[in-house]
Amino acid sequence: MSSNINIGISTEDRANIANALSRVLADSYMLYLKTHNFHWNVTGPMFQTLHIMFMEQYTELWNALDNIAERIRALGHFAPGTYARFVELSSIKEEAGVPNAQEMIRQLVDGQEALIRTVREAFKIADEANDQPSAGMLSDRMEIHEKNAWMLRSFLENGQSA
Repeated sequence: MSSNINIGISTEDRANIANALSRVLADSYMLYLKTHNFHWNVTGPMFQTLHIMFMEQYTELWNALDNIAERIRALGHFAPGTYARFVELSSIKEEAGVPNAQEMIRQLVDGQEALIRTVREAFKIADEANDQPSAGMLSDRMEIHEKNAWMLRSFLENGQSA
């Protein structure tokens, strides 16, 4: 960690933001891995649709990882980069087996929602520290994951209105 950084955010605030972003990175990586796993292993009548949707979602997550890690670095901290550290930091758990398509969708909705909660907490920390670049990135991430959760949730609905 470098303490010579003078970007208008205190050393303590930069550390708090970097820690929050590390949790976002870990949740994002774990959700990426789970989504990619399910892309490879989904079966059933919705195979083609889900295979494509999962690919779109894991590709978007993969592309986001670098931006999150680079923001941590811009704040003067090292980004976590091992599976062990991601498992430690993440609120999203690995799936050891191969669930059916409905269970895959349910787990991915849960994962998207868990990531949204993690991002929302990080947003509060960045916003309170007047860190607009981190807050802007996190706001964009929330919007993407809320849309992904809605799209996945649509597969679980039975066609009746609430």
